[in-house]
Amino acid sequence: MTEAEILRAVRLAVGQLPGVVVWRNSVGVATHRDGRIMPYGLAKGASDLLGILAPQGRFLALEVKSAAGRLTDEQALFLALVRRCGGFAATVRCVPDALAAIERYVSAAVTSAHM
Repeated sequence: MTEAEILRAVRLAVGQLPGVVVWRNSVGVATHRDGRIMPYGLAKGASDLLGILAPQGRFLALEVKSAAGRLTDEQALFLALVRRCGGFAATVRCVPDALAAIERYVSAAVTSAHM
């Protein structure tokens, strides 16, 4: 599968989970007809999928990569920033990776809420 195909499959699967809202975040640069450079997306290095995870409304960032794909320095920094600020961030390579990562977070959140 291509990275684009994996991304689409992950977005659809994660978007069906209860308590999860997810949006596609395309990041890049476009050139206007008059030659102006126009960046788009949240920020350079921002994850492919951004969202919110219940039960605590935690920020979600998923960076989707193919089997051979590697994180850029900017992507690694963005994921680290999300984690440092209390959000949930993961690099995933397939739908089962994404679902397992979210399940681990949800299980940990429920466990810590009952302690």
